[in-house]
Amino acid sequence: MTNTQLTAESLQTLLTTIFALHPPEKQLTILFDIPGGGVHDSDSWKDRRRIATEWYASLRTAPASKLFNRVILGWYENVGSNNNDLPSSVRVTEGDVSESDLSPGNRSDLLQLISDSTVVLALTHFSATAPLKIMARGRAFKGASMPGFSREMIPALSLDYEKVDARVREFKDRMDRAEGISMDFTTPSGKCSMYFDLRFRSGHASGGLMRNPGMVGNLPSGEAYVVPYEGEKPGEESKTKGTLPVQFGDEIVLYRVDQNRAKEVISTGRQSSHEMKLIQDEPAYGNIAEVGIGVLGEWGIEAVGSILLDEKLGPHIAFGRSDHFGGITAPSSFKDRKRVVHIDRVYVPSLQPKVSVASMTFHYERGKTELAIEASKYVV
Repeated sequence: MTNTQLTAESLQTLLTTIFALHPPEKQLTILFDIPGGGVHDSDSWKDRRRIATEWYASLRTAPASKLFNRVILGWYENVGSNNNDLPSSVRVTEGDVSESDLSPGNRSDLLQLISDSTVVLALTHFSATAPLKIMARGRAFKGASMPGFSREMIPALSLDYEKVDARVREFKDRMDRAEGISMDFTTPSGKCSMYFDLRFRSGHASGGLMRNPGMVGNLPSGEAYVVPYEGEKPGEESKTKGTLPVQFGDEIVLYRVDQNRAKEVISTGRQSSHEMKLIQDEPAYGNIAEVGIGVLGEWGIEAVGSILLDEKLGPHIAFGRSDHFGGITAPSSFKDRKRVVHIDRVYVPSLQPKVSVASMTFHYERGKTELAIEASKYVV
């Protein structure tokens, strides 16, 4: 394994470990999206498509002990935003192809394609995690969603995911038992505090091992996460509330959160005005969709500027869609489906240097508490 590519052998070893494969498996489908609809191409996007075609070619031409009876490459025009619904059909090929020449593709029904697959890998520009999780319900395939994947992330694929998974499950267990999580933040203008209501919810472990049929997770992996209670039970409002700071460039936006929704922005500035307009135009954008705890920072992995990896480094809070994690905010909750989003804000110094997590505390029954983070460091 190198810093820029995976050998055929290391790629097969990775997939065998992650998905607990027993060769020969039925079918591997590798998906990617392409520019279009006013969304312009980029060098990183081109290289992601190149990685997809490299992995496809490598696994197609593996020795007789190859993992899959069939290896299929599929692509579709991007859906315009992260975690939006995928198209009903995609272009596919089992022949020779390159990221710059996709002419051999034939049209195939996407749901049928993934239903026929043992494993689905999605190396996309816009995240396909949410729709793939929905599609996986009641189906036998296992999936890894890799939105924004880049060669800089390849070292994170070399970790011992048995150990990563064990660490993640420690935090999932706490989320399962907790009634809430409180977080205190420090900013140049003072302290902010948030409380996240975890009643009626269970945590999720994304430790890199997708070994059961119907499992879909991100790769690289390394986080436990939970959807705060969104207030759907009659007479039970969500207790999620407080002031949430997020740094954009040099500006810190302060969201006033009540009943698990960002109701308004109480800071001033260009980005604050922009975020306020987003909340006004699309209230579902303000839904607090996830509280996550990433662990890969403990292995020395550093941010690369892509949320796929960066959210696995430390604590993070997401806005928007939550139904793919067991919440109630779905694409139909948005006024405009083109604005469907699930977007994470990650609290590590390299990404938000002006905002730090002074503490994170789990709150259990009968008033019991457990400090998990102090001065931006895990203490459990």
